[in-house]
Amino acid sequence: MPTEVSALCDWFGIDLPLFAFSHCRDVVAAVTNAGGFGVLGASSHTPQELEQELTWIDEQVHGRPYGVDIVVPHSLADGRSISRDELARQVPDAHKQFVRELLAERGVPAGPEELFVLDRVPDAATGEALLDVSFRHPIGLIANALGVPPPFMIERAKAAGVPVAALVGAKEHAVKQVQAGVDLLIAQGSEAGGHVGEVSTLVLVPEVIAAIRPIREVPVLAAGGIVTGRQMAAAVALGAAGAWTGSVWLTTEESETAPHTVRKLLAATSRDTVRSRSRTGKPCRQLRSGWTEAWDAADGPEALPMPLQSVLARRALARIDRLAETGNLGAQDLATYFVGQGVGLLNASRPVREVVREMAEDFLNAAERVRRSVAG
Repeated sequence: MPTEVSALCDWFGIDLPLFAFSHCRDVVAAVTNAGGFGVLGASSHTPQELEQELTWIDEQVHGRPYGVDIVVPHSLADGRSISRDELARQVPDAHKQFVRELLAERGVPAGPEELFVLDRVPDAATGEALLDVSFRHPIGLIANALGVPPPFMIERAKAAGVPVAALVGAKEHAVKQVQAGVDLLIAQGSEAGGHVGEVSTLVLVPEVIAAIRPIREVPVLAAGGIVTGRQMAAAVALGAAGAWTGSVWLTTEESETAPHTVRKLLAATSRDTVRSRSRTGKPCRQLRSGWTEAWDAADGPEALPMPLQSVLARRALARIDRLAETGNLGAQDLATYFVGQGVGLLNASRPVREVVREMAEDFLNAAERVRRSVAG
């Protein structure tokens, strides 16, 4: 096993250099218990909800390592805040009407609840409250997935002795993160699900490693389309210390992904994803659907900046998911979710432990193939 990989595993107390991001606590605990490192996406939680989730994970993993991912945009670190009603008023009426008409055309009733409002508006106070909860638990990593972590996040983590990770999609972003003091970089290529840049993983990983080397040595995890052990081995061959994964867990038996969405994911090919602003306002890779096609059409409105686009999309998409389960064909056509191009390699729903075991075997076999080819 390469020195970088061994050092990473020793640092985080794991058997396999496999980090698993998931919004589902069951997946996080299962990956950790299988020898990897589960990371809970916690930004949609209230502090009370996060306390419950982390307490449950603690009870399941019995001291094994796991982490928390909290999105705290640096731009909100100055304490500015805005109410959800104020935010909703900033959304143009024409955009709201577009969503209403899109739902109506597909036979999706809007429902009695207010459609255009965010249940939780991200701000520095909420971010700090989530950090307070996180550091009351034995987490082994705190990650910020959107931009450079604000200073208070890095300071709190270092005071607690917890490594800070950050996702980057370009080499210049990596330089800024290292200068800010992060301990672990996740080089996320354009193949990944969620917010992504334009550079592929194959190019981005060595580019990031070369860019930060003159500043200081920081371990780099590769992310983007990685759903097999052989891809993880390829990332290590590029110089990464391990892999950061997300999409591969969406179709596992433990995942909380909506059942109809799981069926769509299992039937999808790598060409059935699209990089679209239609969900959050930032380029975000997700499953292509009637929703993404309507927003990205030439006659569709331009997506609003974050977080205004989320005001339009979040509750509407949640309603679409609920109705898709009832057999509503229009909702099933509109249903979408964050997923990377690796979805084309997912064709069955399996337990997390089985996925981890298979990835570990595939990783070792691929590494051995490389060793034999070099040895001649």
